[in-house]
Amino acid sequence: MTQRVSSMLQKKVLIPLLILALLATMTGTLLTRSLVSAAEPVQLPTFDIPAISEAHKASSLPNVIVVATGGTLAGAARNGDKTNFQSYAAGTYPMADLVAQLPVHKTADVSTFQFGNKGSGGYSIKELYDLSLAVDAALEIYDSAVVTTGTDTMEEIAYFLDLTVRSEKPVVVTGAMRPWDVIGTDGPANLYQAIKVASSNKTKWFGTVVMLNDVIFAAREVTKSNSHRMDTFDTPMFGALGYVDDPAVRIYRAPARAMKAGTEAWKSPFDLTKIAKDNLPVVEIAYNYQEAGGGAIRGFVEDGAKGIVTAGTGAGGISSKMSAARSSAIRDHGVVFVSTTRTGSGSIYDSGSGNTIGGDNLNAAHARMLLLLSLAFTNDVPTIRGWFTTFGTQDVEISVDADTVVTTSVEEEEPVVTGPETGSETTAPEESGGETESGTESPGAETPVIEPTETPELIEVTP
Repeated sequence: MTQRVSSMLQKKVLIPLLILALLATMTGTLLTRSLVSAAEPVQLPTFDIPAISEAHKASSLPNVIVVATGGTLAGAARNGDKTNFQSYAAGTYPMADLVAQLPVHKTADVSTFQFGNKGSGGYSIKELYDLSLAVDAALEIYDSAVVTTGTDTMEEIAYFLDLTVRSEKPVVVTGAMRPWDVIGTDGPANLYQAIKVASSNKTKWFGTVVMLNDVIFAAREVTKSNSHRMDTFDTPMFGALGYVDDPAVRIYRAPARAMKAGTEAWKSPFDLTKIAKDNLPVVEIAYNYQEAGGGAIRGFVEDGAKGIVTAGTGAGGISSKMSAARSSAIRDHGVVFVSTTRTGSGSIYDSGSGNTIGGDNLNAAHARMLLLLSLAFTNDVPTIRGWFTTFGTQDVEISVDADTVVTTSVEEEEPVVTGPETGSETTAPEESGGETESGTESPGAETPVIEPTETPELIEVTP
């Protein structure tokens, strides 16, 4: 009897110890794998970027490289019909041939790199990863870069570059609404003006900008607004950064990011040299409409989506069926959601908690790019929320005194304006919660603009 009790006690003691040992071994193995994986060098692509020629080295003009991806700008009219603006083969002409037709010698010494030659919608996210690294590789050699793309997804490509290119040098994205060889084409002028903007160096520290039809836009803010018109690109809430009024490049405002020039805060958290392109996750967009079902969200999750952007009605509202599908995706699969509006403009404020993040005034396509890159670097929702509310939300704070104006980008604090004489502070009121028509919670009202009590003389501050 005593022997049996002793045996039972041994089992009770030994079995838990064996289980703990097994768990420790498994944990150690997983940790080791994680550390090995993190330590493994990322296999980065290489690019045959042309060297600056001896003639260009001897020139006083800036060196600009055109990184070409194709699109309508490099398109050729079908059957030689120069009057048909809609029937053409995109991505036909090599960029070197197109640049050779322009009087660029007046503006810059220009080289070309043919990254690809197809429509913008034909590029995968993995190819955009390569494109961003190619632009950075080119900017190690050249003073600035022009990137030509098709216009269909230009805003997405431009914002991807804005979020990932590490160089502070000018990056100007351009394209065309009409193919190169039809009458009235906008391609040659857009390409020439983009080279002019890049060579001016006036958009250094701006991140990526888009230039078409003589108008310069911030990549974060721009969208295509018409299927055919040449003035299709617009920024619904903010307006242009500047214009090309030949021969001058006029800049009338700067993106908030430029206020961080020369600091570590200027760089985005998305350094592609730190991750493999296979780490780029699937992120989708679900569109809300009258009595929208939840099937799209469920289908995206089944297909492996790690993040989903909802384009909601009004202040980001979604239907009850979409809301139920979203809750299930968060609860059962850990999917991260970003709420945006389908209205074309307006802000969606963040609640500060949960797996649904407010997209501010990013449209759904832009928010998708930011969420995709965020999930490529972390699964931690608070970290992703922080990136959306800081780098993704480009607010500006202005401190005013009697002698100078210093502009800085807001990180986490509420906007504060200090008066020029009294030194008193006025703080914007806290946002209050609201509710959309569909019953979906929506963060509070837009913060009012606070005007200083006196307008001092403006002094230009150059970073």
